[in-house]
Amino acid sequence: MAVAFVAMGSWAAFANLAHPMPRPLIAGLVQGTLSALITLFLKRMIEALSARLPGSAGYWVPPLVAIAASLSLLSSIHWLAGTPEILRTIIVPLSVTAVYATTYNLALRRAVRTGQ
Repeated sequence: MAVAFVAMGSWAAFANLAHPMPRPLIAGLVQGTLSALITLFLKRMIEALSARLPGSAGYWVPPLVAIAASLSLLSSIHWLAGTPEILRTIIVPLSVTAVYATTYNLALRRAVRTGQ
């Protein structure tokens, strides 16, 4: 969680550096906090959905739900916080979410299929 806070919070501050302080700082704190919280719950959500969804739905629904939930949460909270560069701010964390959710879900499905 601390790594997510520092890495994604730093990215958000950098993405908003063209704007006067304290905007970059606020964006960084908001993104860092959101990334830490999302990290805490994302793994559990993917595990629960992957275990409950049979067939091909179990492959694509968990990552899609994770990405959609992250997109909704990140964009709405940054909008409420007044983040000037919302798209630039959320593109990296959202990309990380997409890659993580997809690869973790595939690993879960493969483990079930091979009986591990």
